[in-house]
Amino acid sequence: MYTFDYLVFIGRFQPFHLAHLQTIEIALQQSQHVILALGSAQSERNIKNPFLAHEREQMILANFPEDEQKRIHFVHVVDVYNDEKWVKQVKDLVNKVVQPNAKVGLIGHFKDESSYYLALFPEWEMVELDSLKDSISATPMREAYYRGEIQTEFFPKGTVYFLEEFQKTSTYQTLQQKFNANDRSNIEASSGREIKHLPKR
Repeated sequence: MYTFDYLVFIGRFQPFHLAHLQTIEIALQQSQHVILALGSAQSERNIKNPFLAHEREQMILANFPEDEQKRIHFVHVVDVYNDEKWVKQVKDLVNKVVQPNAKVGLIGHFKDESSYYLALFPEWEMVELDSLKDSISATPMREAYYRGEIQTEFFPKGTVYFLEEFQKTSTYQTLQQKFNANDRSNIEASSGREIKHLPKR
């Protein structure tokens, strides 16, 4: 019935948007189980990674019916700035989930140079997807979120609800303040560079 026993989908899902949803839906059609390797799973938050791993699990599962939730598994991948160590970590975590002799594949889209990691698992058959949902990117979505806007056209309902609830927390307010401070410092730095390069009179 399925081409694979397990398909691995690697991502940060910060936050989980419609292209992520579509990828998992395709994976569930082709594989009995889907393993989501949640990147940047360390326990501290920052502007780029506002949601902890267990929060992302909740956000993602909220978008699937119960029967599909049972087929979705998670592993938590912490940042390791060495490809060899990072690949070993991902494989070790996945191997703890999969059954012996299972057929494992990797699903993803080569969006840009940041997607090079997809080629680091040659033993897993690659399910390469075309661009989904016009190659939407999570970065501008996060920036809009810190400005108080939830771009509902890019998110499934479960994500929208999660983001609305998270917006009510003191954690969101702290991250928003950090984003605003970072934004101001970038503007000031940019202005400083412009002044620096003015021709001498």
